[in-house]
Amino acid sequence: MWRVLVFLVLLLAAAFGATWIAERPGTVAVSWGGYQAQTTAAIAAVLVVGLALALILLWALARFVMALPTRLSRASAHRRHSRGLGALSRGMIAVGAGDATAARRHAAEASRLLGREPLALLLKAQAAQIAGDRPAAEDAFRTMLETDDTRVLGLRGLYVEARRLGNREAARTYATEAARLAPAVGWANDAVLEGQCAEGDWKGALDTVERRASLGLVDSATSKRQRAVLLTADALARGERDTTGALASAQDAARLAPDLVPAAVIAGRLLADKGDLRKASRIVEAAWKACPHPDLAHVYLHLRPGDAALDRLKRAQNLARLSSWHPEARLAVARAAMEARDFGLARQTIEPNLESRPDVRTCLLMAELERAEHGTSARAREWLARAAHAPRGPAWIADGLVSDRWSPISPVSGRLDAFTWGTPPDLISGAGTTAIDNTLLDIDDRADDPVALAPPSHARIVEAPRAAQELAPVRETATVVETRTVETRVVEPRPAPVAETARVGTKPAETPAPQPRPAEAKVAEIRPVEAKPAAPKAPEPDLSPPAESPPIPVTSPPDLKVEPIPTETPAEPAPAREASVTPLPVKGAQKRGNGHDRAADPAAFTHPPDDPGPKPGAQKPSRFKLFG
Repeated sequence: MWRVLVFLVLLLAAAFGATWIAERPGTVAVSWGGYQAQTTAAIAAVLVVGLALALILLWALARFVMALPTRLSRASAHRRHSRGLGALSRGMIAVGAGDATAARRHAAEASRLLGREPLALLLKAQAAQIAGDRPAAEDAFRTMLETDDTRVLGLRGLYVEARRLGNREAARTYATEAARLAPAVGWANDAVLEGQCAEGDWKGALDTVERRASLGLVDSATSKRQRAVLLTADALARGERDTTGALASAQDAARLAPDLVPAAVIAGRLLADKGDLRKASRIVEAAWKACPHPDLAHVYLHLRPGDAALDRLKRAQNLARLSSWHPEARLAVARAAMEARDFGLARQTIEPNLESRPDVRTCLLMAELERAEHGTSARAREWLARAAHAPRGPAWIADGLVSDRWSPISPVSGRLDAFTWGTPPDLISGAGTTAIDNTLLDIDDRADDPVALAPPSHARIVEAPRAAQELAPVRETATVVETRTVETRVVEPRPAPVAETARVGTKPAETPAPQPRPAEAKVAEIRPVEAKPAAPKAPEPDLSPPAESPPIPVTSPPDLKVEPIPTETPAEPAPAREASVTPLPVKGAQKRGNGHDRAADPAAFTHPPDDPGPKPGAQKPSRFKLFG
């Protein structure tokens, strides 16, 4: 709109000027080189304006002719740049799509058209990376170091390539240089912090964290947490050589992060050694309220080494009240009650933890409780069998790694403060088999004592240690059960097309077409019960089966070993009778779907009610038929 107004104003001005000249008559005379020209003022004004316009047009034409080569060169460069940008765009798209061949072709075209353009160098490096050409990528990144604008970008690329090659020293050098050139670059500060933590330079790592907080790269809460973790790591590193410095670092860490369990554990232990029980209790109680942990319970219960078991039980009950009877607090109270020989309180306290599926630690504690209260291993073995398949309890987890000990950095990624206290996924179950194996070995040592065995009228079935070793790759332990009663019944023999003949005390004979092994069978060993010394050894009878009776099929596994149960009084061999054994279901055993299917119902053998058993030292011909 304003352009129209300006045009109208100029047009009015021209009309006013022409009218003004026309109203004032006059003549204009020009003499030049003996010639003389005379005209009116209006015509002279028109001639002057026309001459000026002609001179302007002539000057514009002259300038156009003189600038024509430059204009042609600029147009060619513009077209070249446009083609280079198109190749650059297509190359970036090819890199994003993972097309290494197209990416390298477009990168070469962009480099030819654009020269040392930073984006062209970046495309060349990325195309070489996805093609697996590491030397070409490093050359492109080194070329970027020659320009100030792309120096940090080149250091970033060289840092990534050094990390891929496993050269951590070179990677840290590039990161340090990048942090010096650009202090606000986050990846460089993170890399420097990671390198300092990997080398155990906790003081330098603290300075880096404070610098990052001052630059605004991390928020205040994250900075405080990282400082607490680094102070805890410093306290762990000092250990016993500098208890004063370790205590100061642990106290500072507990003040910055009261819920940091390792800091509270170290501070509580060192303060207890120093004799400051009040401050130690306050630090441990604050951490316990935020995160109940077994290490905190252990430190809190043993603040005074000379306390009696009842004193430790009272302190455990205090922890339980602070955490509103958390499941971890119930475990601590139950263990303290068991040490105080108050088994009723221990059972009453741990009972809520047994309502749902108990974890490994709960099952192991129940096994210890059964053994401590009853002095036998029967029920303890049942709880150990349940622990073999129980879910794992809370543990330290970092980047998918489950650990029993805390660490300031992740051993997988090197990240600071990566460990968290939580329950591992179900697929990482069975990690507690080491403790179960140790307890099993302890109970096996007690099993040699006849008093610790089951009632003498029944046989104890224990899974063979060899079978447990075969199941070691899937991280399972031997299942131990006890059968209390065995039901027997007489059945009529029936022939079978494919059978195996078993004799007492001998291995089963193989036939050309053996029966397939049941999927639910378990390798078992029947241990005889300890008996009193018997009469002198009697002559060994004939062990061959009667000629008129067909062989009895045995569906037990080929490696099942059956041994007779010796009795107190010898008797003459009686005719063998056929018996079937109905196994009792075993509580706590589960079937796992990891390719090693096992059943939890082992078979038990016994003599018929009217069979007095073989003489001591002799073997009685018997045939059994196992139903399962």
